[in-house]
Amino acid sequence: MHTLVWLDGTTPLPHPSTAHADGLLAAGGELSIARLTEAYSKGIFPWFSEGNPVLWWSLDPRMVLVCAQFSPSHSLRKKLRQLARREFDRDAPIQIRMNTAFADVMTACAAPRDGQDGTWICPQIREAYLAWHHAGQVHSIETWQDNRLVGGLYGVSLGGVFCGESMFSRIDDGSKLALAYLVKFLTRHNVPLIDCQQQTGHLASLGARPIPRTKFLLYLQAALQQPTPPWGSGQLLQSGELAPLPLKTP
Repeated sequence: MHTLVWLDGTTPLPHPSTAHADGLLAAGGELSIARLTEAYSKGIFPWFSEGNPVLWWSLDPRMVLVCAQFSPSHSLRKKLRQLARREFDRDAPIQIRMNTAFADVMTACAAPRDGQDGTWICPQIREAYLAWHHAGQVHSIETWQDNRLVGGLYGVSLGGVFCGESMFSRIDDGSKLALAYLVKFLTRHNVPLIDCQQQTGHLASLGARPIPRTKFLLYLQAALQQPTPPWGSGQLLQSGELAPLPLKTP
């Protein structure tokens, strides 16, 4: 039987193989950038409710989306073709951007959803990941319609690893469009898969699949040695390139 490890400020996170059957590995500690970097580098992530101690998880199996296996629906492919035709049109109704409204994306992801009593994106999580974003390791991909934020996602980037955290939509396919552009960006910069952490039907419908934790950890060890993609702020193109946003007209 596995014993739950309680952390203080100096206790290292245990190896994921010591996790309980449900993936729970440890509890306690703070959400400092150093602790979060240690956790994600070991295939561990925090997930807990407001008012509770920090809980650290490493699931087995692990849900991942191999970029080459991303499978958008027919209707989403049609929307992507429409977006591609108007990417350089300043009057295009929809535009995909990177890192132009990170805090707003987190706020939207934390909003109540149908069938859910609360959110795991509590103020403690939001504060920690916003600080990590300012440190350059957490990023947002955003869908804008008529200059309004209508969908997007955010996640952690360490070396050749991207760990998706959460996504939201205010229009049909708002988050899926952002994900499609993220896949293009990661593919362009030799990041082969997205760590989706937990299994959901939504991600499975887009091509994500569970793999054994041992296999994921082997990938993670190798990927951490790769260079980090050149994240920035601006308009993301379907080629995976990042372009500066056009200047606003007076």
